[in-house]
Amino acid sequence: MDMQELLSYPWSIMMPEFIILGVATFLSLLDLFMKEKTNRKIIAYIALAGVGAALFFVLRQLQTIGLEQPVYQILHDTYRLDGFAIAFKLIFLVGVAFCLILSLDYVKTKEISYEGEFYYLILTGLLGAMILASSADMITMFVGLELLSLSSYILVGLRKKRLQSNESAFKYVVSGGIATAIMLYGMSFIYGLSGSSNLFEIQDRLITAYTEGYEFLIYFAFFLLFVGMAFKISVVPFHMWAPDVYQGAPTPITAFLSVVSKAAGFALMLRLFIVTIWPIGEFNQMTGMADLIFFDLNFYLALAAAASMIIGNLLALRQTNIKRMFAYSSIAQAGYILVPLASLSHLFFIQNNQVVSTMIFYLFAYLFMNLGAFAVIQAVTNQAGTEDIKAFAGLYHRSPWKAFAMTIFLLSLAGLPITAGFFGKFMIFMVTLDQGLFWLAAVMVVTSVVSYFYYFGVFRQMYMRSGDSDTPIRLSVGIGVVTVLCLVGTIVLGLVPTDALQMIHERFHFTELFFR
Repeated sequence: MDMQELLSYPWSIMMPEFIILGVATFLSLLDLFMKEKTNRKIIAYIALAGVGAALFFVLRQLQTIGLEQPVYQILHDTYRLDGFAIAFKLIFLVGVAFCLILSLDYVKTKEISYEGEFYYLILTGLLGAMILASSADMITMFVGLELLSLSSYILVGLRKKRLQSNESAFKYVVSGGIATAIMLYGMSFIYGLSGSSNLFEIQDRLITAYTEGYEFLIYFAFFLLFVGMAFKISVVPFHMWAPDVYQGAPTPITAFLSVVSKAAGFALMLRLFIVTIWPIGEFNQMTGMADLIFFDLNFYLALAAAASMIIGNLLALRQTNIKRMFAYSSIAQAGYILVPLASLSHLFFIQNNQVVSTMIFYLFAYLFMNLGAFAVIQAVTNQAGTEDIKAFAGLYHRSPWKAFAMTIFLLSLAGLPITAGFFGKFMIFMVTLDQGLFWLAAVMVVTSVVSYFYYFGVFRQMYMRSGDSDTPIRLSVGIGVVTVLCLVGTIVLGLVPTDALQMIHERFHFTELFFR
């Protein structure tokens, strides 16, 4: 690559990534030269400003993408900016902004010895997620995924004086390393069959490999890739790390893992599977339609989704620790989000934009309702000194509006009207019925009913139990801001879901995902 070609690239499309990279580098140097006892809250504010600047440029890209050119590709098609990438970057940036605001209150507890590391490691994890969303090459995908994963491993274990935190970080590293090795093994098969790491070249060459009799290796590669990615989104049977890690991690990092890291896993799965494996198959002259191998693989994705919904919700019933309960809830939520991908069929050619739009809507809804719940959890557990569900006892009498906010978040997670979570699940349910997967739709309904029991257990504590203390819970400005914004987002998406889905459908053209 000569200098002229390098300078001809439209580098402005990578401005959000450049901002996050620059701010993370600056903060690491600033932290290095600051005196040990100096208050490092300024680092948090600079990190938050950097996320805000990156969010501004992503919103500008949303306004311009599709007007002059629907897709931008640079660096020999390894980096790609399209509606799909912008949608996920919005989720990542908003999620990280909320986590940074929550952390302003959390680091006051002095459980984290090195505050500076806490903030710029969140930014490096965010950078990895953003690179992952825009990757059109397996190598850059892996680089983005590992940047996110390595940052997350360290963040989970930052409470170095807590044995539980150290144990959860160790389990996370070991499990994550095994999952990464398995996924790399699957990528090696894909590379061996196609001779390329570019997703669109892989698509063309795997179709040829399939017709030449290599279908078993393609199925095997799919299985290995799914195992690795299933760990990242914590679906059954690769979910056992989640409860320990969620419980042992600092609360803002638990929120980060439950929303940003999980959304990044879904971005990876959608981009990799839909672009490379989904089009592979042969034309059936008897039916007049294509027999794609993804139609055969759908059943196994549906089984994983169903198992996640069943096991996640059932095991959540037994939990007394609020963060462990939310870990199993997160496993079940991953199952719900996986359902549209498992529902892809011949009708997907007509409904592809609708299916992906439904997933994006639910991820936005999950962002607000889950992070809002973690904001209230952080406030309650910090004052109570325990993460037991009994810490919520009498919350309505001590702090009525906080109990109200937690009620809305839990109702949304449970999928009750009129909340964002209800309409998100309803849209996924209708997509599943359209594809004829009635048994999977039935699992969705039954497991949602099961979730009412453990969510209503928290309601029982808030409204029907008297706590040990009558002292009102005082919220910091940061927790209050996150709670209010998430509450507004959850209610608005619940009140105007059709308008929100229509906006997603119109502004993010997910059909671009399939084309160079």
